[in-house]
Amino acid sequence: MTALEFAHSWCAAWNAHDLDGVLALFHEDVVFTSPLATTMLPDTSGRIEGKAALRIYWTEGLRRIPDLHFTIEAVFEGVGTLVIQYRNQKGGLVSEVLVLEEGKVRWGAGCYLLDPGGACGDPVPDAG
Repeated sequence: MTALEFAHSWCAAWNAHDLDGVLALFHEDVVFTSPLATTMLPDTSGRIEGKAALRIYWTEGLRRIPDLHFTIEAVFEGVGTLVIQYRNQKGGLVSEVLVLEEGKVRWGAGCYLLDPGGACGDPVPDAG
């Protein structure tokens, strides 16, 4: 499967709320991090380990966000790495950084845009 095919399969499964379809793209012993996991499942500290735990996290996410929908903005390919940049149902810009092994995600991270107008060299806004 090419990087673009992977990204479109991933997006189509999410938009159909087909959790089994999404999880089919991930290894059994995947590690996935996301700041949203800290709010949905605080005990995880944002780190989900294993496909079974990922199922629990994403089941809760789909329950809390029934209108979940993604629109791919860009797909970036590296060596064994794929980044899917998309807009969510709120219009927020998100990037999924995915490290692939044997065509499946071994490690991934959801990354959310903090400063939509910042430029290289601009001071980083105080997060606190």
